[in-house]
Amino acid sequence: MPPSDLVHVIDDDDAMRDSLEFLLRTAKIEVRTYDSAAAFLKAMPDGATGCVITDVRMPGLSGIDLLRQLKARGSTIPVIVMTGHGDIQLAVEAMKIGAADFLEKPFDDEALLVSVRAAIDRLQKHAQRDTERADLNNRLASLSVREREVLEGLVAGKANKVIAFDLGISPRTVEIYRAHVMTKMNAGSLSELVRMALLAGVLESGKA
Repeated sequence: MPPSDLVHVIDDDDAMRDSLEFLLRTAKIEVRTYDSAAAFLKAMPDGATGCVITDVRMPGLSGIDLLRQLKARGSTIPVIVMTGHGDIQLAVEAMKIGAADFLEKPFDDEALLVSVRAAIDRLQKHAQRDTERADLNNRLASLSVREREVLEGLVAGKANKVIAFDLGISPRTVEIYRAHVMTKMNAGSLSELVRMALLAGVLESGKA
């Protein structure tokens, strides 16, 4: 099971921890439990992935305190906050700090599983985009200065002859550079090249 599917459950209530652990394992989701936010933070490795489910009210560090500490660490791990009846104000505060979702106790088992899967899915998509962006930046770095200039002209929607005029070269030379760009970027079409440029930030600023 990929580490992004790991769920960390934090609650000072033994019965709640055991219940959530049973529910998640029954749903084929790997889970680790902690009796306090401090215990989780102590065990949490740098760059930890997965998802956190935490009670908002706990002795010592609260769920709100945990969110603030994770934010200070630069962590992107999604956090689902469990709140008691009447804790809506705390739930809203948690969302403002960065919680992915909140669930009011008592909550339906399926509602929790839906929230967990949504958080994990968002995390995986972000990781995929980060990997793709890093790969695209490596491809961009392989372009020569002139190839990069032609690329920027292409994603700006300019015709070959306009790019040629702007750069002081012939349209035929632009076609050669364009072919090199398509090969180096591994783009099968101009539309794919534009999508790559959008992801890498070329289209927005003219720079990666």
